[in-house]
Amino acid sequence: MDFLGILYSIAAFIVAIGVLVTVHEFGHFWVARKLGVKVLRFSVGFGKPLWIRRSGPDQTEYVLAAVPFGGYVKMLDEREGEVEPHELERAFNRKSVWRRIAIVAAGPAFNFLFAILAYYLIFIVGVSGIKPVIGEIPVPSPAHTAGVQQGDVILAVNDVETGTWERASFAMLEESVSAERIVLRVQGRDLQVQDRVIDIEKLNLLQEEQIDLMRDLGLSQWRPDVPPIIAEVLAEGAAEQAGVKAEDRILSLDDRPIENAQRWVSLIRENPQTTMKLRVLRDGQEVELLITPRRRSEEGETFGYIGVRNRIEIPEEVRREMTVKERFGPLAAMTQALDKTWRMTWLTLRVLGKLVTGEASVRNLSGPITIAHYAGISARIGLEPFLGFLAYISISLGIINLLPVPMLDGGHLFYYLIELFKGSPVSEATEIIGQKIGILLLFCLMSIAIYNDLLRLVG
Repeated sequence: MDFLGILYSIAAFIVAIGVLVTVHEFGHFWVARKLGVKVLRFSVGFGKPLWIRRSGPDQTEYVLAAVPFGGYVKMLDEREGEVEPHELERAFNRKSVWRRIAIVAAGPAFNFLFAILAYYLIFIVGVSGIKPVIGEIPVPSPAHTAGVQQGDVILAVNDVETGTWERASFAMLEESVSAERIVLRVQGRDLQVQDRVIDIEKLNLLQEEQIDLMRDLGLSQWRPDVPPIIAEVLAEGAAEQAGVKAEDRILSLDDRPIENAQRWVSLIRENPQTTMKLRVLRDGQEVELLITPRRRSEEGETFGYIGVRNRIEIPEEVRREMTVKERFGPLAAMTQALDKTWRMTWLTLRVLGKLVTGEASVRNLSGPITIAHYAGISARIGLEPFLGFLAYISISLGIINLLPVPMLDGGHLFYYLIELFKGSPVSEATEIIGQKIGILLLFCLMSIAIYNDLLRLVG
């Protein structure tokens, strides 16, 4: 990733974290005030305050702090300082256990509400997608064994209708977490509708460091044939060194004919550090060159790279035929948003469960570096993907905060449940021990996630 790309990812990450932390803390803030608790400070970020404003009858401090990885709402509480007698009824610790539960649970709840709202906006504006038409199928592969053929259109995955490639991919991902097979209802080129059963029992998908479900199943998205023409040669790359020029049309690589851009890209990626004979058509004349793709690693994958941009010219009629725009009315959009939020939540919970039981590899955990990377990618693509990214991270933030780990909202909720059965609050000594355990658990979890990030970063 270039320097500007890194800056873009950092900026997108800060915006994403800032929005989601604000939403989470606003949940605590809003419900606390509604239930009669005095809020002393609403802070987005930790550490040194960069901006402070006091407002409202209680002169609540609104703070933007230097470290953007979190935030907090400070409420009036006898356990944290002396409270004036006339304000005792507004102290958090004086509220009933049910009110304290409502205040603490409001943060994660607002994360889920934000996800619903984000998906609602996406569905009501319209979701752009590509028809779920299957491309080249490698032999051997589970999809080939099941009888799936190139050109088949995916109509449903395990009875879930799939109008776009994104919907089909997500439905297959859901099924891959716990099912032993995936049933694709496809329509072939002969217009016949058939069910194809793909056996995934032996794939052990969640044990992989980098899950690529489509690759493991042997499925790929259909792409139109694009002529292999070079649009731009990047400076100081392997292509420039070999003498490749803009407007060259690729004819063959090591005497293997190149019919389209996909074949050209595939062969280059498959042959890092391999010197190959390249034949191009330039100004009506065939020119022979020698090219050696350089080795490049991203997200655990090593591939060849030569530093060119290919010309992408898709005929307008093909573009219109393959593009799908799903737009829903207000009620249908809300139904879709609720369904998507629930399905994403349930999928995340199942994966977390498999991490705990050891059925999924901890190498799949991601930290701030990976999140920043995908924040930048989604923001560059457009508002719709960035909203979808925010919705997914908001769901993850809500789930993580509900885990029964001291220091998190879920830990406090766990204490309050004990209080309901016990009839009295958990002792301060128990809370202190719990906080130490919580800090240790969170430190271990973040260490693993950041370690995974660094491994992906260095390949």
